[in-house]
Amino acid sequence: MFDKSQLMRGTIEGCTLKIISNETTYGYDILVYLNSNGFSVTEGTLYPLLLRLEKNGYISAFMMDSPLGPKRKYYTITKSGKEHLKSFEECWYTISSSVNKILASDSDE
Repeated sequence: MFDKSQLMRGTIEGCTLKIISNETTYGYDILVYLNSNGFSVTEGTLYPLLLRLEKNGYISAFMMDSPLGPKRKYYTITKSGKEHLKSFEECWYTISSSVNKILASDSDE
């Protein structure tokens, strides 16, 4: 069976940046969004990723009151994060196009 964890690592990072670029949001919403779109992501994967993105300057975080309880940590994308996301998207489209061509080819040779 194929181990997809390595393949997913960079993909989840790029998708997380895309989600944050669409709107300021918090960790649990990102987790729900990823999982509702076919990923199988746990808190143990997402929160270290968010911390790494913040340390790299791709996102910034701030605390905000929550209507349902304690304050939540919200994330927003930075200028550097937008540039990193653009680079990811360009790379993704190139690689996915190449992989799709190869997987769609007839290998009866």
